[in-house]
Amino acid sequence: MEQKIQDQKTQPEADTKPDEKQAGAQGGSEERMGTESGNGAEQKSGYYINSPALGSGEPSKLRQQLGREKTLFIVIVIGIVFYFTMLRLDSISKILWMVVNILKPIIYGLAIAYLLNPIVKFVERHVRISLKKTFPKLKRAEAVSRSVGILSAVLVLLAVIVALCNMMIPELYRSIRNMVVTVPGQLNDAIDYITRMMAGDSTLEQITTQVLREATDSLQNWMRTDLLSQANVLMSNLTEGVINVVSELFNAVIGLIVSIYVLYSKETFSKQTKKIIYAVFKPAHANMILHLTTKSNEMFGGFIIGKIIDSAIIGVLCFIVLSILDMPYNFLVSVIVGVTNVIPFFGPYIGAIPSTILIMLSDPRMGVYFVIFILILQQIDGNIIGPRILGSSTGLSAFWVVFSILLGGGLFGFVGMILGVPTFAVIYYIVNMLINHKLEQKFLPTDTLSYDKLSYVDSDGTYVHAEQNELMKDEGDKNADKSSK
Repeated sequence: MEQKIQDQKTQPEADTKPDEKQAGAQGGSEERMGTESGNGAEQKSGYYINSPALGSGEPSKLRQQLGREKTLFIVIVIGIVFYFTMLRLDSISKILWMVVNILKPIIYGLAIAYLLNPIVKFVERHVRISLKKTFPKLKRAEAVSRSVGILSAVLVLLAVIVALCNMMIPELYRSIRNMVVTVPGQLNDAIDYITRMMAGDSTLEQITTQVLREATDSLQNWMRTDLLSQANVLMSNLTEGVINVVSELFNAVIGLIVSIYVLYSKETFSKQTKKIIYAVFKPAHANMILHLTTKSNEMFGGFIIGKIIDSAIIGVLCFIVLSILDMPYNFLVSVIVGVTNVIPFFGPYIGAIPSTILIMLSDPRMGVYFVIFILILQQIDGNIIGPRILGSSTGLSAFWVVFSILLGGGLFGFVGMILGVPTFAVIYYIVNMLINHKLEQKFLPTDTLSYDKLSYVDSDGTYVHAEQNELMKDEGDKNADKSSK
C-alpha cells in the first residue's frame, strides 16, 4: 500500500505528454531493474523478493461485470468441460506424454542448466573481477566471463561423468560378476545350514524338506516349460532397453548443447518471462507469481544441489570404511547407499536392506558389522553432515517430510520421492502465506506459538493471550473463593 501511495505521488501531472509518460515509465523500469555492481555481487532488488501484499481486497473487474446468474452459468460450463476432460483423460495423457517425449532434449537441457548454474555464477563472478582489475578498458568483460564460466561448468560435468564411468563401470562389473558366481552357492549353503539346524525337530524337518522339495520341483518345471519363452521376452526387452538407453543418451547430448544456450541467455529468458507475467496479470498478482518463483528456486536449488553433495559424501565415506573393513561388494554397496541417500528419510533404509542381504550371504558377521556401520553413518549424516549442507532449505517438519515422500513416491515413483519434499515445501509456504493473510485481515497474530492450549479468540474477534487467560482464571478463582466465604 505504501508503494502504491508513493507511486501515485511521483506520477506526472495530467497535462504531461504521452511520449514523456512513456519515456518516464521506461526510464523508471530500467532504473528499478538495475545492473550488477562492479564487485560482482548479485542484485537482490525488486518488489517481489519479499512477500508482497495479497491484492487490494477489491473484487476483480470480471466479478464486477458478471452477475450472479452469469457466474452460475460459467461455473456449470466449467464443470461440464471438466467432466468431459476426465472422460478423455487417457487420450489427453497420451498426447501430453508424446509432447514430453518430443521435448525431452529441452527438458534435459533445462535440468542440466539448472544444475550447472551455480558453477557458472561462481566462475563468472571471479573471472569478471579479475578481468576488470587486469583489463579495466575491456568492453566485453561480461561476455568473456560468461563464456569462461559456461566452459568451466561443462568441463567439470564431463570430467565428473568420465571419472565416474572409469571408476564405477569396472568395479560394478566385477562386483556383479562375483555376485552372479557366488550367490547361488551361498544360497545352497544357507539352505543346508537351515536343514542342519532343523535336524533335531522331526516335524519341522519334514515341513522344511517338503517346502524345499516343492520349491525345487516348481523351479525345474519352470525351467522346462516357461524358461524358453521368458528368455525370448527377456531378449526382446533387452533389445528395446538398449535402444531406449541409446535414445536417452542422444537426448542427453542434445540437452547438454541446449543447456549451453540457456546458460548464455538466461538473463534474456528471465526478462522475457517477467515481461510476459506483468503483461498478462495485474501488478499484485504478477508480483506474487514472481515472489513464489523466487522462493521455489531457493527451495529446489538448495535442496537438490545440497542432496547431491550430501549423497556423494556419504557414498565416498561408505566406500572408504567398507574398504578398510574388507567387506565384499564394497564398491557396489557404496554406490547403492550413495544413490538411495538422495531420497530423504527412507533413502538410507532402501539402500541398506538389499546391501545387508548381499553382504550377509557372503559373510553373516560382516553383514552385522555393516548394519552397525550404516546406523552410525546415518546418524552422522542426519545430525552433522546433512544440516550443515542443507540447512533449513525446506522448513518442513519430519512429519511433512515423510508425508511428501510417500505422496510423491506413490504418484511419480523414484523421481517423486526426490522432488516431493521441495514441491510440498512450496505448497506449504503458499498455504502458510494465505493463512497468515487471513489472520492479518482479522487482526490476529500469525505466530503459531500464540495458539496454545490457553489462548483463544473471543466472540468479538479479540485475541486473548495465555497469560491474560491465566490472570482472568486466577481472578475468577479468587472471586469464587471470596463468594464462598
